[in-house]
This record gives sequence, structure tokens and C-alpha cells, in this order.
Amino acid sequence: MRKRTFSDLFRWWSLLLAITLVVAGFSAVARAQQGQTTPQPDSVGYPPGLNAGSSIDLTWPIPADPKKPTFEELVANVAHNKISVNTNWTLITGYLVMFMQAGFALVEVGFTRAKNAAHTMSMNFLVYSLGMLGFWILGFGLMFGGYWNGPVPIGWQPTLGQGLSLLNGEFTVNLFGKPFGLFGTKGFFLNPSVFDTAVFALFLFQMVFMDTAATIPTGAMAERWNFKNFFIYGFWVGMIPYALFGNWVWGGGWLSQLGMNFGLGHGHVDFAGSSVVHECGGVIALVGAWLLGPRLGKFGSDGKPRPIPGHNIPFAMLGTFILAFGWFGFNPGSTLAGTDLRVAVIATNTMLASAAGAVAAALVMWIWFGKPDPSMMCNGMLAGLVAITAPCAFVNAQGAVLLGAIAGVLVVASVFFVERVLKVDDPVGAVSVHGTCGAWGVLSLGLFANGSYGAGWAGVHKLFKNGALQVIINDGSAETVKKYNELVAQGWTDQGVTGLLGPLFGASYADAGQFFAECIGALTCFVAVGALSFVWFKLSDRIIPMRSKPEAEVSGLDVPEMGAEAYPDYQVIDRSSPKVEPSAIPSAVP
Repeated sequence: MRKRTFSDLFRWWSLLLAITLVVAGFSAVARAQQGQTTPQPDSVGYPPGLNAGSSIDLTWPIPADPKKPTFEELVANVAHNKISVNTNWTLITGYLVMFMQAGFALVEVGFTRAKNAAHTMSMNFLVYSLGMLGFWILGFGLMFGGYWNGPVPIGWQPTLGQGLSLLNGEFTVNLFGKPFGLFGTKGFFLNPSVFDTAVFALFLFQMVFMDTAATIPTGAMAERWNFKNFFIYGFWVGMIPYALFGNWVWGGGWLSQLGMNFGLGHGHVDFAGSSVVHECGGVIALVGAWLLGPRLGKFGSDGKPRPIPGHNIPFAMLGTFILAFGWFGFNPGSTLAGTDLRVAVIATNTMLASAAGAVAAALVMWIWFGKPDPSMMCNGMLAGLVAITAPCAFVNAQGAVLLGAIAGVLVVASVFFVERVLKVDDPVGAVSVHGTCGAWGVLSLGLFANGSYGAGWAGVHKLFKNGALQVIINDGSAETVKKYNELVAQGWTDQGVTGLLGPLFGASYADAGQFFAECIGALTCFVAVGALSFVWFKLSDRIIPMRSKPEAEVSGLDVPEMGAEAYPDYQVIDRSSPKVEPSAIPSAVP
């Protein structure tokens, strides 16, 4: 059989093209004879102008009747469009947060050694899936099952639609005569009882937040974590610790009720997750890395830490920029509303804090050690981002730069404290970036919030006039609503979330109670999540050992645990590892 040549193919394609042109020409002539015109793009419309919008497009519901829309139809369209904007905004920003997983992976693999690159990448890859399934099974229900019952401002309406009213089950106990929400009881497995677009949009957005918290420990525990133990951790972290603490802050639980119950500001406020996401992940990382122990060779016989440089600083710096980009979904997306114009302030504050953190960390390293250190520049930027996550909506630009710069200094001090004082080996600085600076983020909110946003947050209305302050708690009664409206009509101004140092940044008054509420939340995260993590890691270690085999750790975990090398075409020369002293290797090593 003769092989086809290029000339044969060219002739066939020429014939096909000629036939197509002839058919198109006859069709054009036929349309012209019938008085037809060529259809225009949809943006113009055919006939011209139809798709630009008319009264028919506003009739409700479909199928539309060619009539003028009624007032009710106009209201339905406006409401539908508002919910559509907010839903799509929330989903798109959720996609940005999901992309942060790539940033985490690059940062962690860059700051660790080449011989463990496939293992480190695999943890970052699979924790997304494991955590998601755990959140779907149990975590989302525990965290947001009682979302509808949480404390809210007078006149509050859910930005994603009334479908969130399906999340109306919260397990609550009464202490000191006050309600304390502990965990949700609806929404497990996203079962049919909560099947609604609002609930599903909330699930996607909150799932990627959970994934951020779940990923943080993979950096602190890298290069010696048994992948089998990590596998079961992935389910646990998505089901229990993040969800419980998240319920107390975002799901209407007892920390969010501190303002209503005890007059502590607006309760523990965390706009986008400095404590709920980052401190939570940082505490799990601290406990896990402590129990897991340091990498072989990290500490010498004198107890002093020895450097183990990462194998790819460009990866780490690229990952940092990806994370910074994703943070524009993390913080502005937490409005759950594209119609909330505060997103401009939030995004700008986020950007400014990250810049201040990076510069501050570089300057500290320059002053202390004579070199700026690329790894600390990265951690400084991430520290500023973590810190601004809680107060991003409540501070002005000056407050954002100040708290970001403090975070940049704090992360450097914390890295050395964790390594040299606590003797905890954290290859990427996750405990300091997320744990330390996450706690600083909520504390900075309690200090620098200037009262310009968050009026009525968590059901607490603080009305100010001529130096006087009146507090109204939204108990849902008609009398409370009437009193509130009367005061507003008389010129009383509802103040937003305000910090202890708020007047320095333009606030009308100083709110010490807000700072105390932030302290309580940060301490609760450390104690509660830390205790849960300690119990989990101890228990899971009895089921599947946490630590990789020593011989695998020395040679690299890629082949022994993953069955594949990250760099199979290259001989990995581990120049970054200090010499492992024989006394540091368990006797199990042959």
C-alpha cells in the first residue's frame, strides 16, 4: 500500500477547502436573494439591539411574556442578580484560595531537600483531597450546621441567599445563664436537607480555607513524617479540630457570643482567618513537629541547631508570590459578597501588610546577620499576609502597614525561638509564620481596629453621640428594633469593630473589651486545638507510627515511601544535610 505523502495531503485539503468556499458562496447568494442579513455577534444582537436587553428580559418567571415587567418582577430580578453576583464572587475567590495550594507546595518543597521533594509534594497534593472529604463527611456540619442561629446585626440578610436558613442546628449549652454554642448539627455529607446553592457555595469557599489550615503542618513536619500516618491525619484535620474552633468563631459559637454574653466588644472577631485558619494550623504544626522530633542531624551533640538549607530557593519565592496572589481571594472573598464595596479596602490593606512584612524581615536579617536572607524575605511577606487576615476589613492603611511590619519582625524572632529555645525542628518556619503571626493578627485587630466597619457585628450595636455610648444587643425583639431605629433617628451613630488603640487611627472611642475578646480567642485556639492535636498524634502513632524509618530518612523518603523520585534524571547529592552522628540514629538502622 502506497504511503501518503505531503503532496497527497495538500491536494486533499485544497479540494476540501474549495468545496467549503463554494457551498458558503451559494449560501450567501441565497440569503441575499431572500433579503436576509448575516447574524451579528450576541453583543449586538440579531435583529440588532435585541440581545442588548429589553423589558422582556425582566419578566419573571420564564417563559417571558412580551409585556412590561411588573414591580414584583423587577424586585425579583434585582434580588436574583444580587445573589448571583455574591455567589459568583464567593466561588471565584474560592478558586483563588484553592490555587494557593500550589503556592504552599512550592514553598515547602523549595525549603526542603531534593531527596524528599516527591514526598513533600505528595503531602501537599493529597491533603487537599483527604481534607476535603473529611470536611464533607463531618467538618462542614460541625462548623456551619448552626450558622443561621448565630448572633447577627439588626436587619441582617445572608449575602448568598435565604438558603442558608437550612443551616439551623447548633448544639448549645447554658453556662452562667448564657447560651454557649459548641458545634453544628446540620449539613453532614451535604445531605438532601441542606441541598441549596447558598449552602454549596459556602461549602466550597470554606473547604479551601480548611485546606489551608490542613496544609500548614505538612511544612513543619516535612522530611520525616510517615506518609501512612499523614494519610489518616488528612481525614482527621478536615473533620474535627478546624471545624470545632471555626464553629466557635464563624459558625455562631461561644467565642462569637462573647460580646452579647459578657460585653467584650463584638466577641472574638476574625474576618478571614488569622486565628481560625492560620493559628489553628500553626498550633497543629507545633504539636506535630514537637512529637515527631527533629530531622536526623538537625541538632548536634551539644544541642545546638545546625542549618539544613532547602534545595530550591526560586521555588520557594515563586510559591510565596502565588500565595500572595491567592490571598486576594482569601481576604476580600471573606465578605461573601461582591456587592460589598469594602473589598477595595480589604485588598489594599492585604497588599500593604505583605509588603511591610517582607521589608521588615529583610531589614532585621540584614541588621542581625549582614545579609537579607531570601527565605526570611518570603516568610516576612507571608507573616504580613497572615497577620492582616483577621483585621483586613477593620483597619486603615496606616494600621495595615504597622501590623505587617511588626509581623515581619515577629516571624524572625519566632523562628529562632522555636528552633533554639523550644528545640522544635520546623523546616519551613510554618509554626512562626502561621501560628505566631496568626495570633498576632487577631491581637492587632483588638488594638488597631478603627470602628469604620462592622457595625452590629455579632449582634452588638454600639451607638455613639457626643462622647456618650449606648449598647444594644440584637435579641430579635420588636422592642429592640424600635429602640435602635429611634436612636439612629436622633443622630446616634452605629460604630463598627473598634480596638483598644482605635482613637489613634480615627475611632470615636477605645474598646478594651474587644482586645480582651481577641486574647481569649487566641488563647482558646492554642489550648483547645493544641490538646486535640496532642491526643490525635499520640493515638494515631499507636495505630501507624508517625515517624518514617531512619534508614529511609537518611537516604530520602521519595523512593521508600512514594515509589518515585522527584528528580530521577539527576544524581541527588545531599550537600545540605549535616553529618548524622551515629548516636543520633536509632539502633534499628542496620
